[in-house]
Amino acid sequence: MKFAFCLFKYFPYGGLQRGFLQLARICIARGHHVDVYTGSWKGKKPVDLRVFIIPPRRLTNHRRYKSFAGRLSRFTASGNYDAVVGFNKMPGLDVYFASDVCYRPMAMERSFFYRVSGRCRTLMALERAVFDKHAGTKIISISDAEKKRYMDCYGTAEGRFYSVPPGISKDRLDAADNPEARQGWRREFGVQPDQYVVLMVGSDFRRKGVDRAINAFSALPTGLKDKVLLVIVGNGRVRPYHRLAKRLGISSRVYFAGERNDVPRFLAGADLLLHPAYHENTGTVLIEAMAAGLPVLATEACGYGIHVEKAGAGKLVPVPFRQATLNHMLESMLSSEMSDQWGTNGKTYVKETDVFSRHEKAADIIELIAAGGGLPKYAGFGCPRGLE
Repeated sequence: MKFAFCLFKYFPYGGLQRGFLQLARICIARGHHVDVYTGSWKGKKPVDLRVFIIPPRRLTNHRRYKSFAGRLSRFTASGNYDAVVGFNKMPGLDVYFASDVCYRPMAMERSFFYRVSGRCRTLMALERAVFDKHAGTKIISISDAEKKRYMDCYGTAEGRFYSVPPGISKDRLDAADNPEARQGWRREFGVQPDQYVVLMVGSDFRRKGVDRAINAFSALPTGLKDKVLLVIVGNGRVRPYHRLAKRLGISSRVYFAGERNDVPRFLAGADLLLHPAYHENTGTVLIEAMAAGLPVLATEACGYGIHVEKAGAGKLVPVPFRQATLNHMLESMLSSEMSDQWGTNGKTYVKETDVFSRHEKAADIIELIAAGGGLPKYAGFGCPRGLE
């Protein structure tokens, strides 16, 4: 079969981007042909994929997305594809791999002026193109909580959703059972034997709650605070959080490691994973941390928080979020004698639960949908209202 995979932008360390590339290579290994359409590609292009760049014609992100979405069908319509698969919300898709959270309820919580802004109207139109009850796009769902939100917001038929399990990469676990990996990492970063490392992993620092983490860190009692390092891995705007840490007097205890391709070593070297996200469709790093035997403290807003709860691998901060609650829970977990038990529980859960096959199952679903043929497109491959 021949598939078109479409996403707004590719960069090496994004979770959506890693998932896209993994799924593309599974499809290729099964003998299918995959073409990629994107607005930009950062890093080396794979030799096993044909990558087509549709350069943006606008400056702001939402206008870039609108431009890409409006032009995409001109490129894919003549490609004789068995399925057009999107990893961002856009019109003209046969299949949408739902990595993003539902935008509409978040937008409705914002001010009137935000809701009438060009950014909000564009993002709402892109989401509606996929989930409107009259649209024909099939949806690969990776979060039951987000599935319900989409159904509530748009009246999307449940039969259009195909659920898949988590999908962590086994190469992310290489260092999990290697004591030398932990000691080597801690030596490299100058971590003393009596110090604790609290780790955050993820791009988009605002959504991941880096501000919440820094505020919680600053609220630790002095004796404990002096023994703890906060290490943040990922891509984001560092300057505002440097300023926050400096204002709170903890800048020497907060380290931004940037984008890394050796995240398993960080998981092996840390003592606690902190993930106080505002919104998170899944939070794959929660399961990666569990597999590495790392206790987890996350918000209930994370879709995969349910696995932490089922496993007894840590704690979840209730929603609605209160900073004081996170502060107390962080202090409690760092001081608890339960750390080893949380770590053991997480590793046992991962060994007994399917947390690896998301992309294999997704490939099965794409093949199934493509084989059906005659799938309806949104408005004849055109743009929905608001994206003309």
